[in-house]
This record gives sequence, structure tokens and C-alpha cells, in this order.
Amino acid sequence: MESSAIIIGILVVMNLIGYISMWSDKRRAITGKYRISEKTLFSIALLGGSLGSILGMNQFRHKTKHWYFKYGMPLILIIQVILLGCIIKFWQQI
Repeated sequence: MESSAIIIGILVVMNLIGYISMWSDKRRAITGKYRISEKTLFSIALLGGSLGSILGMNQFRHKTKHWYFKYGMPLILIIQVILLGCIIKFWQQI
């Protein structure tokens, strides 16, 4: 399997995990159950799930009032897109 297909697959899975994590934590908040830690939510975003986390935040109106989520998640996404662009440019030169 080509390395780019593996990377795309990992990103798809991580974004699904980010989206589902936001949904799950919102459900847990509503029902008063044990919550997913903010550290875990940010870790998922840092590991490639930032877009899914942002979409989940907005879809479920979860963590949108916390400035560090409101601005932190998009910042992570911007940095990841820039890094991905640099990696693609580097691979094209090889």
C-alpha cells in the first residue's frame, strides 16, 4: 500500500474519532456521566483529528464557549495544513 494512502486513512480515522469524541462528551455532559478529559480531546486533535473535532464542536455546540477550544482547535488545524503542505512539497522534490 502506498504511504500517501496510509496517511489519508489515518487522517480519516482520527477525524472520525475527533467528531465522535465531541459527540460522546456532549452526551456525557448532558446525562451527568464520566467525561472525556480536555487533554484527551486536544490530543486527538493534535494526532490529526482537528477537523473532525472542530466539526463536532460546532455540530453539537460543545466546548464552543471555551476560548482555548474556540481558537485552539482551528490553530491546530492551520498548523497541520501548513505542515502537510510542506511535507507534500518536500516529497515532490524527491
